[in-house]
This record gives sequence, C-alpha cells and structure tokens, in this order.
Amino acid sequence: MTGITRMTAAMRTTTGMTGMTMGMPVMATRIRTPMSMRREIAMLDDFFVRAILAGVGLALTTGPLGCFIIWRRMAYFGDTIAHSALLGVALSLLFELNLTLAVFAVAALVSVLLLFLQKRQALSADALLGILSHATLAIGLVMVAFMSWVRIDLIAFLFGDILAVSTTDIALIWGGGLFVLVAMAWLWRPLLAATVNAELAEAEGLKPERARLFFMLLMAVVIAIAMKIVGIMLITSLLIIPAAAARRFSSTPEVMAVLASLIGAIAVVGGLFGSLTYDTPSGPSIVVAALILFMLSLLPLRRHRAVMQGQGS
Repeated sequence: MTGITRMTAAMRTTTGMTGMTMGMPVMATRIRTPMSMRREIAMLDDFFVRAILAGVGLALTTGPLGCFIIWRRMAYFGDTIAHSALLGVALSLLFELNLTLAVFAVAALVSVLLLFLQKRQALSADALLGILSHATLAIGLVMVAFMSWVRIDLIAFLFGDILAVSTTDIALIWGGGLFVLVAMAWLWRPLLAATVNAELAEAEGLKPERARLFFMLLMAVVIAIAMKIVGIMLITSLLIIPAAAARRFSSTPEVMAVLASLIGAIAVVGGLFGSLTYDTPSGPSIVVAALILFMLSLLPLRRHRAVMQGQGS
C-alpha cells in the first residue's frame, strides 16, 4: 500500500477479542458507525494538513537555495550531500543518536571534506563528488545491513514519508527553515557576487570562500530536515526543479528566489492531492508535480519564440 491508503487501512483495523469458542479466540470487527467514520475522516484530515504544512515549509526554504545551486551549477554537489545522509542514519541507529543531528553532522562533515579536497586539487571536482556521493551511500547501506537487530524502513528514508510527520517535525522544519532563510538573507550579497565573479567578490572583501562554506552547511541543514518529506534520493529534485521552472519568469535573482519557493509550495500541495487521488507514494508524487510545473514553464517560452520567428519571417 502506498500514499494515503496506509493511513486509512491503519485506522480501519479496529478488531478486538470478544470471547472464546471451543477454546479458540473469536475476533469481532467493530461496527463503523457514522460517528466513527467522521472520526476517521477527521484523523485523515489531520494527517493531510500536517503533511501540507511540512511540505510547504520545506518548499519555502529550498527556493533560494535551489537558485544558487542552478546558478553555480552545483546539482551534483546536492546529490552528494543528500546521499551522505544515509550514513548519518546508520550512525544514529548504531550509536542511538538523534536522527536529525546525526544526518546534519555527517552532511556537514562531507561538505567540509569536499572543500578541503578541492583545495588540494588532487582530483577534479566531479570526480571528488562522485567518490564521496557513492561511497557514503554504500557505506551507509552496508552498515544498515550489518545491524540485524534494528528494524528499519529504508524506503521511507530513501523516498520520504511525509504522511508520517508529527507536530514536532513541523516545528523543526519551520524553525530550521526560518534559520536557513535568515542566514541566506545575510549571505545573499557575497554569494551573488561570488557567483558572478569570485575574484571581484574577494577584492571587495566579501569573503566568497566563507560564504560558500556557510552555504554548504545550510544545505546540510535543509537535507537533515527534509529527509522525512521527500527522502534522500529525491531531495535534490525539490531544490532544482522549482528553481529551474522559476528561472524563465524571473527578471532579477530575488524574483527568481521567491518564485522558486512558490512553485515548490504548489508542487507540494499538488503532489499530495495527487497522492490522495491516485494512491501513489507522496514523495515521488511531489517531484512529479514539480516536473509538470517545469514542463508547463517551457510553454510560454516556446510560444514567444514562435511569435518572434513569425514576425521575423
């Protein structure tokens, strides 16, 4: 079962022991009265509202980050940090640590290690990203396989389970998201200047290397709080696709950041309603909704080009 079906099935399993017949227990299913059905609908609404709140909070955060990932061509870096999250999951289970803190610690460590290795210039950036991305993912999977005493749902970590978010998760997402947005507002000018010309930004005293390090740490924060929503394998898509869709309608970097957040929020709501309607996994449904919005964003550009070509001829 996928999507909303798991919740409704769980709410409907209300069997209980009623007695003994010939030494065997007799199970009786509780009669679903209109009152109980309304209670189930209310519970379903509660799950759905929490999922929307969590997803929208994440989308508002990933918008500005995704813009810089596109501008600086760091998509593969996002995958590397996201894949390292599974190693954080394995370490949190092994040492009984807080999951979010463990994922953030590993993602931050990988970010710092990547910066250190890039300065040594022993390998190209793409090679380093490939090595760290697949190595951390593989080590995490192997560690989980050896922990036979732990029951873990890898699918939920890899592809998310937004329907299982709690009020604590929502508070963490919105609190962490607010911190990331405030930090991005502080880093906006040096990051933007470094994106245009790193040497000029350094000459102006904007310290682009420090801004880059902080940006990578903010990425680690987002991945730590987003893992439960769209999962390790899909978080980068929520960073890149809304920003790519917003790029075609933006006249300034600030407008693009705002539009990316709005498109991400629309994708979350649309994906969740699609998951409810068609009984599909919620995380992938959100990504598919974002992809549809991106494809729609291409239509005005093509129409504009066709008009321009017609006028030119």
